[in-house]
Amino acid sequence: MSSLPHACSRTGARISGAIARFAAIACMAVLASCSAVGPDFVRPSVEPAADWAQRHGGSPELAAPHESIAALPADRWAVFGDPELLHLQAIASTANQDVETAALRVLQSRMDEATVSAQRGLQLQGQGGITRQRSSESGSSARLVNLIGGADKQTLLDALSAPFTLYQAGFDASWEPDLWGRVLRSEEAAKANTEGQRAALRQVRLSVEAELARSYFSMRAAQRQQQFLRAELAAAREMAQLLAAQFRGGLSDESAVSAQRAQVASLEATLPAAQSQEALAMNQITLLCGMTPGTLNAELAPDGAQLDRRPLPDLRLGLPSDLARRRPDVEAAETRLHAATAGIGIAVADLYPRITLGASFGFESVASSKFGDWGSRQWSVGPSLSIPIFDQGRRRATIVLRELQQQEAAVAYQQVVLKAWHEVDDSISSYVAETQHADRIAERLRLSQSDADLAQARYANGLTTFLPVLSTNTLLLDARRDLSDSRARAQTALVAIYKSLGGGDSP
Repeated sequence: MSSLPHACSRTGARISGAIARFAAIACMAVLASCSAVGPDFVRPSVEPAADWAQRHGGSPELAAPHESIAALPADRWAVFGDPELLHLQAIASTANQDVETAALRVLQSRMDEATVSAQRGLQLQGQGGITRQRSSESGSSARLVNLIGGADKQTLLDALSAPFTLYQAGFDASWEPDLWGRVLRSEEAAKANTEGQRAALRQVRLSVEAELARSYFSMRAAQRQQQFLRAELAAAREMAQLLAAQFRGGLSDESAVSAQRAQVASLEATLPAAQSQEALAMNQITLLCGMTPGTLNAELAPDGAQLDRRPLPDLRLGLPSDLARRRPDVEAAETRLHAATAGIGIAVADLYPRITLGASFGFESVASSKFGDWGSRQWSVGPSLSIPIFDQGRRRATIVLRELQQQEAAVAYQQVVLKAWHEVDDSISSYVAETQHADRIAERLRLSQSDADLAQARYANGLTTFLPVLSTNTLLLDARRDLSDSRARAQTALVAIYKSLGGGDSP
């Protein structure tokens, strides 16, 4: 009886020693996991410029004026002074399917990030089962009986092969310390991908807003063109009737009548094109707002104004150094470079050994009455080691592949930034050129109005016929139509500026 306590003591000492060694390995693993292999990501910088003129190609007259550089408007669409445009933007920001899809991708990326982070924690799995089984009389379990032989051989074989029910329940726990930063780099890549999806969402929103604004201005321009065309068509028909009356009275020849009738036919042929432009733009607006064709017909009806006389917004662009912070595509390219850099660390970590610390505890019994007895317990604890030895160079090739992917991402980032500078400069040139063009047409409109007023006064005083009045009114309508077109193009160019500069808060 005295030997039993000593045996228990020795068993307890062995278990305590195993637990102590397990704890020591765990502590060393935790300390080792504080480092990460592979290169650290360094955020690329964009070379700033003192002003936009340093990033301008072409005529200096089309560069952004120095005195106009200021902060980008917080609400870039409010500068147009059109409440209907703001209302449509609010609808599209929530109802557009592309925006919804991009938002869902952000949520998916966040879930991927959570999945990667879960690798860092303890993995615990419970299990249990009841199985009815039978061992083979000639299997591995009967090998020892066959070797021993004896008179009781068959009895033992019958007992070993008798069917029995096995009751099992327990749990397994495992934890892999991040020795070389594999999980850390994976989390870094996942976070970069999430930031990239956020930038993509901003890009989609910005693209939808810009496309909606362009379509809206195109629709309003087409509506005003129809108003001008109808007024000009009425004047042309009246002119044709007047020339026809003069021809019948012998005061003019037939060629003038034919030329004026051709002018009437030309104006009549132009009207369907303007109507088609209005319909296409209106359908594009409803599509961007997530609605079926015709839903916004009443809301998008002509506003009745023959000419939008509101001044064009000032050119306020912001500092060139803010370009990379504002543009979502530049931010997305940066996150792709970040993820590619972290991918190198993940590949390098696969070159090193991996240790998994595991433990299991449970009960196993062939008798249901003893299943919960303490004597039916079973457990195991200890580390397992996985060492890469030979894989035909697969891991090394993976590292080279990740390095090449990082280089590709760096080149792509440089390309996106370069494209951004060009888009900004192109949009600025277009806007400055169109505003100058609009100023010239406005002067032409002013002179045409003076000529029309003078012709009307001369006709009222009996100094001339009505023909000069009709002629000057036609020129006046033509100038108004050209000014409306030019203002619409300037508005579209300003939309391109706001889109090329990016801006907006991150989702």
